[in-house]
Order: sequence, then structure tokens, then C-alpha cells
Amino acid sequence: MKKLLDVLSAQVGQAFEDCGYDRSYGKVTVSNRPDLCEFQCNGALAAAKAYRKAPVKIAAEVVERLSGETAAEGMWQEAAAVAPGFINLKLEAGFLAEWMGRMAADEKLGCETEEKPQTMVIDYGGPNVAKPLHIGHLRSAIIGESIKRICRFMGNRVIGDVHLGDWGLQMGLIMQAVKEEQPQLPYFDPDFTGDYPEEAPFTIGELEQIYPAASARSKEDEEFSRRAHDTTFQFQNGDRGLKALWQHIIRVSVADLKENYRRLNVDFDVWYGESDAQPFIPPMVERMKQEGYAYESQGALIVDVAEETDTKEVPPCILVKSDGATLYATTDLATIVQRVEEFNPDAIIYLTDKRQEMHFTQVFRVSRKTGLVDDHVKLTHIGFGTMNGKDGKPFKTRSGGVMRLEYLIGEIEDAVYDRIMENRTMEEEEARQTAAVVGLAALKYGDLSNQASKDYVFDIERFSSFEGNTGPYILYTIVRIKSILAKYRAVFGDEAAARAVSDAPILPAGSEAQRQLQLTLAQFAETMDVAYHELAPHKICQYVYELANAFNQFYHGTKILAEEDQQRRESYIRLITLTRQVLETGIDLLGFSAPDRM
Repeated sequence: MKKLLDVLSAQVGQAFEDCGYDRSYGKVTVSNRPDLCEFQCNGALAAAKAYRKAPVKIAAEVVERLSGETAAEGMWQEAAAVAPGFINLKLEAGFLAEWMGRMAADEKLGCETEEKPQTMVIDYGGPNVAKPLHIGHLRSAIIGESIKRICRFMGNRVIGDVHLGDWGLQMGLIMQAVKEEQPQLPYFDPDFTGDYPEEAPFTIGELEQIYPAASARSKEDEEFSRRAHDTTFQFQNGDRGLKALWQHIIRVSVADLKENYRRLNVDFDVWYGESDAQPFIPPMVERMKQEGYAYESQGALIVDVAEETDTKEVPPCILVKSDGATLYATTDLATIVQRVEEFNPDAIIYLTDKRQEMHFTQVFRVSRKTGLVDDHVKLTHIGFGTMNGKDGKPFKTRSGGVMRLEYLIGEIEDAVYDRIMENRTMEEEEARQTAAVVGLAALKYGDLSNQASKDYVFDIERFSSFEGNTGPYILYTIVRIKSILAKYRAVFGDEAAARAVSDAPILPAGSEAQRQLQLTLAQFAETMDVAYHELAPHKICQYVYELANAFNQFYHGTKILAEEDQQRRESYIRLITLTRQVLETGIDLLGFSAPDRM
């Protein structure tokens, strides 16, 4: 199904062509002055320069054409030429109602999906094993999950990769700490040849205590730090026992990570880590050396990535340090090699803190320069801003520490629970279940409604409000529609309800509020197109808020169930059913859902 603006532009473009001008001047946009018109075309202003003619005269010619033959097609209620050369447009009510019916019948609600679907890998999450998720992991998970859903909705094959940190020094620190605490374990016996225990020698709670203690000790105890480095080296070079212990660390950590991501309604298709890229590093580095891309400088192996057009310094990318150690850039480059080999992607998208911008500039340039990816493969880094407290500083616990993600989720669920219980509309158990659903909406919408690159203030009180531009307000609107549909079914019966929600024609608007609701619904495809191409979930947030407002204006001014005319009553039901479908699709793309009651 074509987008509404494309259909309108085609008609206005034809009118330009019929008047002797190039049809490209007929581009129609949503009006930036809704008090004057619904849509506008500014093409006459540009055409005036090309055809050396007053723009208002060109506009008048086009409007005359639109008011003549094409008006017979029932598209335009009004078309007017306005100085200095604008064309103001208003849709005919019957055409708009028909468009609503086409949207309602379309599986994608009027959205144009990719004619040639792409394979896309989205790298988001990025947690380290053996460490609990904290609020620093929140934005990557929330934004990445939404972008994955948007790209998938638009018809692409999308692979979400968590990209675990599971290979570095933290592994050696944990292993050395466990060795000194439990030296009798078989993992540390070089003569052990049997099968290692299936059960891990630690719980997730113990593991989360082991790492910070070992890390702190390594900063004060040079000898322990040296032993941990040696253990890391042995592990990375294939020590059998340490590899078995590492697998326990991974299993215990990933099980806990999956549970925490489940609470965020975040799901990954693959759980690869830095370790999976390690086999690709030696041949990659060797090829770069042989082909002359990588060379030695002060003992390190580097690749130059600076370009003449750079406005700021872009340092060389270091592949191997002078001590033989590889870096994050090396692992990220090898991960690209792995992804190309396994998925053959058309695009790879990374979600990280925006402070890593230079890192990805270097990685992407090395990938292009050395041919790790073909020219058609699009590499994108989305750098997000910081989640701050009301003081404008990075969000902390009351004691000043970094807050665990599960505690943050718990706090916002409690805030929503308190609001629900103020009204005493449901029992405690149901209220707790509802608070989990609404709390997630409050958390995600509060984040996603901001442009990803911007810092924002995390305000639990504002985010959990049932009024204003918040997740709970959007959910409350959906629940209101669900309630109306349930009452309709109860009053008129299942058969009548089924007919109304799926087969009833949507009639031309009988009020300004109904017309505004239809116009807002008609903008869904354009919104999705922009959100998809700009990888911008905040565009969907803005849209669902506008749609919720448009519905509530319609609801407050219309007696939906009390309408005596059956055809008009059924039309209302079909229209609000479409509204519900669009709202629920929108919030699903944002990564949350609506309860049945609030």
C-alpha cells in the first residue's frame, strides 16, 4: 500500500505536468500551518525560478487543474493558491474515510515495507559476564530492541546480537580469586584428566561479589594483579581447566542476564561474545600485514585511518600493542569478519554510549580500507546520551553508587503500583501484575521519547504519571478503547461486535475531532518511514502521543455506544478498532504492551 503523501504528490505532480511544468514540483507535505490547511505544496515557488514566471500564477494554474478534472476523483475538498505561491490542500471527507478502510484492511496498516529486504545485524546490550546489569546498560538495550523491531516490521531479516564482554582481564581476575579461595578444585590441577563437574563452584550472587573484590584487590596488590594477568594469558591460550571454569562463568552469567533482559522485554537472537571473534583475529591481522595495511610503529601494529577531509585528528587504529595484546578495536574488527562470514549482512548497526564515536570511526574506516566489508554494506554507530538525575548529573543511587538495573525497574514498578492503589480499582495481586506492565512502559517510553543522542533527566514521578506525554498515558488510552469494545460486545453481542470491528465501513467524519483522528491515523505510514530510515524510535513516541490525544478528543466529544444510527455506531467501532491496532503496533515497536485494565 502506497503512503498517503505519495498518492497526493502523484496527483498534484500530474496537475503540474498537465500545466506544462515538471511533475517533480508536485511534492505534498503535511501542513506546517494546520490552522490554514491540512496539506501543502510549495513546488510553485521552486518552479517560478525554472520557468521565469510568478509563483502565484503557477500555483493558480495547478489549483484550477486540481479543482477541475482531478476533483472528480473525490480527493480534494479544497485547493487554494495563496501568495506568494503556496498551494493549500484539504482532503475530501469521503476520500479520507476510504483511506481509513484501506488502512484497516492492510496487514501492515498502510506501511510500505522493503521491496528488497536487507539482512541487518544490530549490536546492542554489550554487558560483561560476571557483572550485574546496571543503569549504564539501559539505553543500549531499550533503544537497540526498538530499532530491531522497527527494522523487522519494515520487512528486513534482523539479527540482534548481545555482544558479551567475556574474554578480557576480568576473566583472569575471577579465576585467580576462585583459585586462591578454592585451590582444591580440579580446574587448577594440571594433571587432572577426567570430566570437570557439571555444577558451577559459585552462584550468580557469589560471582557478582567475586569480580569487584578481585578488581579492587588488583589495584592494591601488585603480586595478585600479576598472577591474574598470568591466569588470563593461560586461559586465552587454551588451558583446559580454566576453559572449563570459564564455561561455568558464562552459563551462570547468561542465565541471570537473560532473566533481567526478559524483565525489560528485550530479546537477542544470538548470544555471541568477544570470545567468538578470537579465532578470526590471527588470520585477519596477518592478511592486513601482508597486504600492507598494517605496519609496526613503536612496537605496536597499527593501521592509518586519517583522511584529508578530517576536521579533527583521527589517530591510527592499534591492532596489537607492543606487549602483544589485542584491543577492543581488534575484537570488533574480527567480529565484523565473523558476521560477514556467518550472516552476509547488508547493514551492521551498533548501539553504544556516544563517547565511543571515535572508536567506531576507526573501526569502520579500517573495515572499509582493508576490505573486511563490501562497499554496499552500511556500517552505522548510534551513540546515545546519558540518563541523568534531577540534578543533571549521571543517575546514581541515594548512596551515590551505580544503580543495578533490577533495582531501577523495581522502583518504577513500585511508583506505578502506588498510583494504581490510590484509586483502589483492583486487588493487590492484579495491581502488582499491572504495575509491572505499566512500569515497563513508563521506563521505556521515558527513555525512547527522547532523541537517542541527547542526555535526558530520569524522573520517576513524571514518567509514571497517567497524564501527559508518558507511557502510562498511552496505555490508559488503549485500555479505554478496550473497555469501549468490551461494553459494545456486552450490549450488542459477539456477532454484532465481530461485524463492527472487521467489516463495517468507516464513514466520512461527522465532526472535526473525528476528522483529526482520521488524519492522524493516516500519518502512521509516513511516521514509520521516517522512524525506519532515521533509526529514530522517538518519532514513534511522538506519533502515538499525538494519536492518543486525537482519540481522546474524539472520545470526549462523541457518544460512541449511545449513537442511535447503527451504521454510524458501527463506523465508530471500526475506527476506534483501527486506532487501537495502530497504537498497539506502535508500542510493540517501542518494546512494551498494554494491560487489559488500569
